[in-house]
Amino acid sequence: MTAIWSEDQPIYRQLRDRIVSSILDGSLKEGEALPSVRNVAMDMQINPITASKAYQELVAEGLVEKKRGLGMFIMDGAQDRLRQAEQRKFLEEEWPRIVERIHAMGLDVAELLAAAKPKNNGGGDAS
Repeated sequence: MTAIWSEDQPIYRQLRDRIVSSILDGSLKEGEALPSVRNVAMDMQINPITASKAYQELVAEGLVEKKRGLGMFIMDGAQDRLRQAEQRKFLEEEWPRIVERIHAMGLDVAELLAAAKPKNNGGGDAS
């Protein structure tokens, strides 16, 4: 696994965010074991303490649980909790800015909704 880290936030936070994204998109499933800290550190070419810190954040957030002698596992309900948190964040932080921009540009909500619907090209082939 090739890891490209940005300079704008700590690596442990970026690793945490990657794991969260994998839980949200379903590539990491509830009940599934995370790779060991040692394996993540080697694969990502980071310090094991950095990987451990990312895992500890996930534990603190109630997304991952440590099973003594077995490793770290995605907790049941983690995907739903993450989705709810992302929806809440969107509605509280992003949506108000989007609505403000819509009003500033004088756009009509009905037009926007119509434009968001998938277009049907008649269902046939043009050839």
